[in-house]
Amino acid sequence: MTQLLRLAALVSLIPTFASADVVWRGDFETGNTSQWTRSQSVANSRLQVVTDVVREGRYALKATVRQGDDPIGASGNRNELLYISQEQTNSTWFYKWSTLFPADYPLDDGWQVFAQWHQEGCCGSPPLEFYVRGEEMFMRVGGASGKVLWTAPLRRGDWNDFVLEVKWSPNAKTGHVQLWHNGAVVVPRTSVATQFGTELNYLKLGLYRDDAIRPEASVYHDGFLMASTLEEVMPPAPEPEPAPTVPEPDVPVDPTTEPSTPDAPVVETPVPQPQTRWGVMTGDDLLTPENPLGAPSAGGCSASGKGASSLPLSAAVGLLSLSALFVRRRKAARAHAHAKR
Repeated sequence: MTQLLRLAALVSLIPTFASADVVWRGDFETGNTSQWTRSQSVANSRLQVVTDVVREGRYALKATVRQGDDPIGASGNRNELLYISQEQTNSTWFYKWSTLFPADYPLDDGWQVFAQWHQEGCCGSPPLEFYVRGEEMFMRVGGASGKVLWTAPLRRGDWNDFVLEVKWSPNAKTGHVQLWHNGAVVVPRTSVATQFGTELNYLKLGLYRDDAIRPEASVYHDGFLMASTLEEVMPPAPEPEPAPTVPEPDVPVDPTTEPSTPDAPVVETPVPQPQTRWGVMTGDDLLTPENPLGAPSAGGCSASGKGASSLPLSAAVGLLSLSALFVRRRKAARAHAHAKR
């Protein structure tokens, strides 16, 4: 039984130590505020773990402040959670969290701090803080007279995703900060003092505001993570959506049109030419009344003396002989007829 209890205790620790680079989670996934060191609030109802408005997982924190909420007797009204992180000088850490200002968050020009790394001393503005004034969000480093390194419009109803890199040091040449907001770098790595002397810092998350502000206000926080590497706190980039495939349009088929087939090769049938005993006769060789001997047309001779369309020499001689014989017989017939008269 004792071994089973020990095994159960080890299993319960697995989510917390799933990555060696993650040193602390304050994401409220325990369903309460037990991950945090302690709170500064006038009532438990001012720091509620809720399920209806979350950025990730199942739970988030709803911090509410009313005028007069002053749990520690200091300036301003507050209800905050504390984590005594005490980052050592010259150490570098990465933080991730999300904050939402609801649609009914009131407008006021007074200061309203929603996240801060406070010095161990009791008083004064902290070395690093995120706050709202009017319709703007700010990040300031170095206390009340420090540098405002980032500002952006306050968009109610939208989650603000923060990733923050800090090298903690009281030396402005050694310390630095870098900030990502909603996945984009809004403050490149900037050298700045991030500690007050030898005082170590601790984290405060919730809502702390000017006590002159009258309307009740609530803010939501979720997913706080502290790690030694950027990879552990930087959300993965969304995968690109595949390009939509456009179907090819259907071409309507005309039922009255026969399907096309490849053209059959054209076979030319040779035209039969008139034949003679000597071969094929061309148009100029044919015996006609205008050309009784079928002689070649003029100008049909080549350089060799043979016409391109002329008959062979033997054929020409034969035709001449035949013509002479025809003439002699015709003369003889005429003479014989004349003698009978």
